[in-house]
Amino acid sequence: MPQKQKARSWSELKQAGNECFKTGQYGEATNLYSQAIKELDKSSTKNPEDLGILYSNRAASYLKDGNCGECVKDCNMSLEFSPFNVKSLLRRAAAYEAVERYRHAYVDYKTALQIDCNIAAAHDGTNRMTKALTEADGLSWREKLPPIPVVPLSVREKLGQKTTANAAQPTPTTPQTETTQAKKPAPAEKDLKRGQVLKEEGNALVKKGEHKKAIDKYSQSLKLNPAEITTYTNRALCYLSLKQYRDAVRDCDEALMIDSSNLKALYRRAQAHKELKDAKACVDDLDKLLKVEPKNTAALKLLQEVQKKK
Repeated sequence: MPQKQKARSWSELKQAGNECFKTGQYGEATNLYSQAIKELDKSSTKNPEDLGILYSNRAASYLKDGNCGECVKDCNMSLEFSPFNVKSLLRRAAAYEAVERYRHAYVDYKTALQIDCNIAAAHDGTNRMTKALTEADGLSWREKLPPIPVVPLSVREKLGQKTTANAAQPTPTTPQTETTQAKKPAPAEKDLKRGQVLKEEGNALVKKGEHKKAIDKYSQSLKLNPAEITTYTNRALCYLSLKQYRDAVRDCDEALMIDSSNLKALYRRAQAHKELKDAKACVDDLDKLLKVEPKNTAALKLLQEVQKKK
């Protein structure tokens, strides 16, 4: 008689969800996080902070799958359990931005900056929202904003310490994202210059068709300057050429965490998703790209190819 499989604990389910997230299996990650939430809810020792993290993790999976409504709901739950959680604020902001609820996105980005004024993604998001709201509402756009919550100093200090302490902990996001990226000190001038030289050496190798060697140069460059978007998109191009599609997706994820509307990252991730037979993710990326640049011929052509295969 086969042995009954031992039920997994909520922490084991969470870890399994994290692993699925890292490999781009967002639907399975969502399922595992949902099971973990149920298990933790049943537990007599449940901790609100743990529940907040699980809801935030599931929100990240929903966001990756383009399910912005569920992402917002999970971020709301996470923020009830763990008020002013930076990752939940940033994920909710990204979801609001994707569905063009720019005022709400602006409020979340600004709230995140109260907690940590160095978050690059929040600065970039605030700038994008300011531009979009100025275009929509004119110079008086601030008058139409919902109130921006004031983050108490005690909360800012506590969360700031926690962010630093957790910087090395594995999370269901890609390595250089959100607060982890922001917490790294700015690269020294000599590192930036050396990083640029390595990047240019990588570009020269790409022109010769030496993609493996170029990847090595880009990787060295990113160690010195991990915030350079074009190095990620260039390395993604190399991964595409070598048919390493999951690696290409990861590099595009990195670039899009820095700038969520980067056209090269959206297009190259769409190409990788197509090769990975993920038509939905491919179309989602192309739709986002075409919102920014409706007449992008390469994107329109790829969209036509994918829709024919459906």
